[in-house]
Amino acid sequence: MKHKEVISKNKYDHIIQKLPYERPFLFVDELLNINENRVEGCFTFSDTLSFYKGHFKGNPVTPGVILTECCAQIGLVCLGIFLLDQEMQWKESSLKIGLSSSEMEFLLPVFPNEKVRVCSEKVYFRFNKLKCKVKMYNEADKLVCKGSISGMLTNT
Repeated sequence: MKHKEVISKNKYDHIIQKLPYERPFLFVDELLNINENRVEGCFTFSDTLSFYKGHFKGNPVTPGVILTECCAQIGLVCLGIFLLDQEMQWKESSLKIGLSSSEMEFLLPVFPNEKVRVCSEKVYFRFNKLKCKVKMYNEADKLVCKGSISGMLTNT
C-alpha cells in the first residue's frame, strides 16, 4: 500500500501519516521535535470526543487510559517509527505494534478542549523493543502525568 502524498505543514507530518491510527483514535496533532533519543508532540482533546459524554456526568474529564494512549502514540510509536526509519527498517507495509507494559502516575485532570504536550525520552531500543520515559504537560506547563511505556515495533 502506498502512502498518499500530502503537502506537509510540519516537517514531521510524514511520521504522523505512518501511524496505524485514524480519528477518533488518533491522539497526535503535531510533532514539535524528534531525534534518536527523544520526541515531543501535542494533542488537543476536543470536547466532541465521544468518551466525554459519560466520563463524568456534568463534569467531563479525560480518562487516564486515553492519556496513556496519547503518551504511547506520541512517546513510543512516533519515536519508534523515527528509529525504524533511521535503521532503514521501514518498508511500505503495515506497522505492527504491541504495547508490552505501561506504568503511569496521574497528577492533574485534563478537561475537554485542553491541549497537552508529551515529552518522551528513550530508555532503550533493541531487538525492536522500545522503552521510554514519558511526561505529559498541560497548557500551563504543569505536569499532568508521567511514567514509562514499552512495546514491540515491527514493520515487515
